[in-house]
Order: sequence, then structure tokens, then C-alpha cells
Amino acid sequence: MLPEGMAETLAPSSWALEDLRRKLLDHYRAAGYALILTPLVEHLDSLLTGSAEDLEQQTFKLIDPESGRLLGLRADMTPQAARVAARHYAHQDIVKLCYLGTVLRATAPEPGQSRSPRQVGCEIFGEPGLGADIEAINLMLQSLALAGVSSVALDLGHVGVYRGVVQHLALSAADEGELFRLVQRKSGPDMRQWMSALGLEASVRQLLIDLLDLNGGLDVLDTAASRLAAAGDTVQQALAQLRAVCEAIQAQPSPPDIHVDLAELRGYRYKTGLVFAAFVADHGREIARGGRYDGVGAAFGEHRPATGFSADINELLRLGL
Repeated sequence: MLPEGMAETLAPSSWALEDLRRKLLDHYRAAGYALILTPLVEHLDSLLTGSAEDLEQQTFKLIDPESGRLLGLRADMTPQAARVAARHYAHQDIVKLCYLGTVLRATAPEPGQSRSPRQVGCEIFGEPGLGADIEAINLMLQSLALAGVSSVALDLGHVGVYRGVVQHLALSAADEGELFRLVQRKSGPDMRQWMSALGLEASVRQLLIDLLDLNGGLDVLDTAASRLAAAGDTVQQALAQLRAVCEAIQAQPSPPDIHVDLAELRGYRYKTGLVFAAFVADHGREIARGGRYDGVGAAFGEHRPATGFSADINELLRLGL
């Protein structure tokens, strides 16, 4: 009797969900994060500003009978956190916010996924260093542990690697869009056919094929530093950042398995650096995700670095039971 992708939770699962909510928020509070409670409905232009442009197709829209303005039901709480940080915490150099609430999506991100997840997340604004990215990753892993999710694998990438390779190609917007789709699909034969049709030089072709192949354990970073040397300093800097993060995570007690994927383009249109996600066995999609998205608050008058993560606690509860 409910719309597709919508669900309700009854006891005892609802009590377990409430227990998890309290554990997570207590943990974030102890870590120094301020809790924000944002509205379910906002002006559409506010919800779709900056990094949220990709959410346009997932956002329910309605007309406000009071003002006549177009409103949207939030499909993600991260843009709201960016607005709050810019408007209410502009006087603070570093702002750490957490949130937990239901979001609504007009379409499921993938078939079978919920359209009404209960999103939990933490964001760090104003800290450009890798320490903030490492903190966000650790907080994500701690959240999964609190939910009882075990045997987590951490997937790491950096959009700077792809951008550093592509900037040498001087492609048209249409060709760059097609390259992006091919890299996402990780299809070597299709990539080779496309490169041949475009008449790309052999050295450039090799860079793109290497990019598709560079995924696996931490030794991938050593291989990439050599095979992508011709791509320039931007790529080498991104690889150095990935290495530093991997070493910091591995140095901690009981580190997760780490998988590096240099063709990972999760959130490419607005992410600016490190991207990460958590996976568990026999579950085909990530259970938590995050990354760096510097400059997100510019539309609200406060241009500063940002990084963070989010997850659906409904899904975490199912996996942790």
C-alpha cells in the first residue's frame, strides 16, 4: 500500500533504529560535532546550489501556496549542512556538523534502493589538510562499528588523478562526457574503439588504458606513479595524498582492507579531491560514502574547504543485525 521505494519500520526494529540513532549522535557529540536539524522542505534554488546540482532529478518539487515559489523536498542533507555552515558559522575557522534525518528521492539512485533513507552524516568545513579527510574516514568506520557492521572494506580514489589525465587531452565537452561514461563503465574494448575513432596519440591512449587498469591493493600507487608520470604534477600530487591517507589508516588498530581505484569517479562533478566508500561482502553497493568537495559554500557567501561522509542508518541496521 506504500509507494515504491518507501518503507515503514515497526517494533522491535524501530526500537533498534532509535538505539542506533542515539549511539551515533552521542558519538559525534563526544567527537566535537554540532548537531543540526534542518527542514524537510526548502526553496528549490537553495537545495540545488553548487554541489547539489546533481540531485535535481532526485528532488520532489512543489509550489508554496503562501509565496508561489518553487520548493523542493530534500534529497540529501549535505547541501543543507553547507548552507548552515556558511550562513550561521561563518565566524568560525573550522566547523564540524552532524545530522540525521529522512530524505526523500523522486527516483531511487539504483534499482531496489530506498527512496526514503534515513541519512546520517558528518561534515568538516574550513580544514584543507588531509587530517580532515582522515578524520572523516575514521568517523565513518567508527559509525559502521557502532552499527555492528563488520568486515568492512574501504575503497579509496582521488578525482585529481582523472582530471590530471584529462587536462592534457583538449577534448570537446561532448567528447569529455563520453570519456567520463567510458571510464565509469571501465570498458577497455569500448575505450580503445573510442580512442581510435578520435585519433588520439598512442601515448595518450596508453594513459587512459592505464587509468582503467590501476585498481587493487596499495601497490597500485607505486605502479601508478610510474605509468602516469607523463600526466604531470597534478596526478603525482593526488597519488601522494592517497598514499598518505592509506598509511594513516593502516597505522591504526584493526585497519580495514583498503582497495585503491584510480578510475573511481564517485561524485566527480562536484568532488575536488579524495573520495572514499565502505563496502561489505555480498552487498553490491557501498554502505557509506564521502569525500572532499572544497568551495561548496561559495554560493552562500563562504568559500571554504569541505569534506565528510554520509550513510543510511536503515541500511546499516539491516547489515548490523
